[in-house]
Amino acid sequence: MANPFRLRAGALTTTAVLLSAVLAGCGGHTEDGDLTAQKLDWKDCPAPSEAEGGGSAPSPLPNGTTWQCATMRAPLDWGRPKGDTIGIALIRAEASGPANRRIGSLVFNFGGPGGSGVTALPSFGEDYTALRTRYDLVSFDPRGVGRSAPVECESDAQLDVFFQQDATPDDSAERAQLLKRTQQFNAACEKNSTKVLPHVRTTDAARDMELMRQVLGDGKLYYFGISYGTELGGVYAHLYPKHVGRAVLDGVVDPTQNPEQSALGQARGFQLALDNFAEDCTSKTTECPVGDTEQEVKDRIAKLLADLEKKPIPGIFPRRLTQTAATNGIAQSLYSKDFWEYLTEGLEEAYDGDGRTLMLLSDLMNGRSENGEYSNITAANIAINCSDEKPRYTTEYVRRKLPEFQAASPLFGHYLAWSMVGCTDWAVPGAADHPDVSAPGSAPILVVGNTGDPATPYGGAKRMVDALGKGVAVELTYKGQGHGAYDSKNRCVQSAVNGYLLDGKVPKAGTVCS
Repeated sequence: MANPFRLRAGALTTTAVLLSAVLAGCGGHTEDGDLTAQKLDWKDCPAPSEAEGGGSAPSPLPNGTTWQCATMRAPLDWGRPKGDTIGIALIRAEASGPANRRIGSLVFNFGGPGGSGVTALPSFGEDYTALRTRYDLVSFDPRGVGRSAPVECESDAQLDVFFQQDATPDDSAERAQLLKRTQQFNAACEKNSTKVLPHVRTTDAARDMELMRQVLGDGKLYYFGISYGTELGGVYAHLYPKHVGRAVLDGVVDPTQNPEQSALGQARGFQLALDNFAEDCTSKTTECPVGDTEQEVKDRIAKLLADLEKKPIPGIFPRRLTQTAATNGIAQSLYSKDFWEYLTEGLEEAYDGDGRTLMLLSDLMNGRSENGEYSNITAANIAINCSDEKPRYTTEYVRRKLPEFQAASPLFGHYLAWSMVGCTDWAVPGAADHPDVSAPGSAPILVVGNTGDPATPYGGAKRMVDALGKGVAVELTYKGQGHGAYDSKNRCVQSAVNGYLLDGKVPKAGTVCS
């Protein structure tokens, strides 16, 4: 399996909801080769496709502004720009302020890789009310995602089995089974997505964004990248440093790490988030329902997972909550402090033999809707990661690394170590050990790191600043919890980001918000 915790999956807002058109595929051919001259046909957005996660068409913003959608044509193969094209699905909400104050379009990528920007942006839309005074808010489904020539692998029924498998094998038979199941998934991706699979690298998506900038009519790219979106933004800046306008990178991917280092960093990051959850629960005046001390909270969770490996409990009928699903559900809840209450609730229920809440959290991590349909976030995540990342790891290599991972996280280490075999038999060779984000000559890029971030640990922000190059990036630190900083609604963070994007005021390097 590819590293599941790397999914930012605009699923966090969907969690809050659940707990309380034809896919644009490959085809067409450029007539004159000048895709920059195309005109976008903006119309009211349809309901999201299954690959985007399903659901209803986005509701208008509070002031009545409707969400509009369009499709941009882009080359399937950027090495043959006049060849076949694919459709890139876009969404926008037009600027609310006076026309003479409008700066341009602010393009968002919410991460994953594999997350649908067309579904995520409306979910977060009200958070960006201030930014919409001077920008059209724009997002998109990157190639391979949602409506943009989606990568397709296994059926919904096959994915149910895939996500229930034992992802922490303990003996040779279990290791062989994990590898066999991973090979079956990868083979299905190759069979069902042959044409698009070689063309979903982050560099391809960055070139799509450069075309998007021109089609939207902007002289510079104004950009807000979150999680994997920071890597995409860094790659864009490397390829087109002179075209960067104002850019913010929040929840920063460490661009210097290979997949092993990234997985190990996430093991430490999620362990830190779990430690913080345990401390928060046991420090309140009311009794913590999942343990009396921090260590007891963690010990009881570890025992629950060990018990589930031997005997799963009822989840969402007819499925049962396995150790793998429970681990996924716990990780999903650690992406935001706002969801710690759901983790507490899910653990309480699981101790009583009811796995529904933890399974629901796991389903959200994996892009499974209530009707049993999966978005293509997992397929796209694996396809993009495996196309980007050159290293391929064997089961023997992972076995040697297990002690290091388990030292980093007794709870998540084993799981994240075995995630490294996900690309071993991938059909497309990986591009590099890590992305190149050096961007000499770029306009200032604001890099925001969160000290309690489980998915993109805080140290990655400083290394992104260094990798972008001297004089390019300015770092801002948020002393908080959860993944990313701006959507925490911390006033200090939002004031600094808004001040830069709206008025060009670069915060002082080293600014700290808490």
